[in-house]
Amino acid sequence: MYIPKHFEETRIDVMHELIRSNPLATLVTLTADGITANHIPIVLTAGEQPYGVLQGHVARSNRLWNDFLPEMETLAIFQGPDAYISPSWYASKQETGKVVPTWNYAVVHAYGTLRIIDDPLWIRQQVESLTHSQESVFQAPWAVSDAPDDFIQKLIGSIVGFEIVITRLLGKWKVSQNQPPGNRAGVISGLHDHNFSSSLGMADLIPPMDNENN
Repeated sequence: MYIPKHFEETRIDVMHELIRSNPLATLVTLTADGITANHIPIVLTAGEQPYGVLQGHVARSNRLWNDFLPEMETLAIFQGPDAYISPSWYASKQETGKVVPTWNYAVVHAYGTLRIIDDPLWIRQQVESLTHSQESVFQAPWAVSDAPDDFIQKLIGSIVGFEIVITRLLGKWKVSQNQPPGNRAGVISGLHDHNFSSSLGMADLIPPMDNENN
């Protein structure tokens, strides 16, 4: 991933927060037939330092679990907020007119070796962890134990688990931090006027004043 220095995010806790807030990853693996991408919700655990561990599962019918090259790195891409940035929002448009559109986004790339886990107990724990992470925001959260046990056991038999110990973690926060304060203020205002969820999420990431890089 191309990362200009002023867009580089190196804080592990910040990258971890993006992963936890946006768990649907694009999991890229290399197979004998070439590159394959799957879209999979993944749970981050802090079991391995310094970068942590990614855990998930796929349908047994998904060729991912038996079709990848185990000696090659796997890449999990986590996409945070993104938004089109109109040059009309920049204060400098009125001053010089030397402005152009751009696209802001925050993204994390996590690299590591994919390990397949075909263990019913581990898979159940992973499903419970993923479910809890998403259901905890609800007033009456659903739990795996709410369903009949024989039904859950049958479903668990139809999926396969995986784990990736993260060996490299790259973050790119392109959030207008290279713009002067007046332009940043204009972008924040424009994104709020746009009022889409992704726009509001991006507005929250933009530094309003000259401070350290995100």
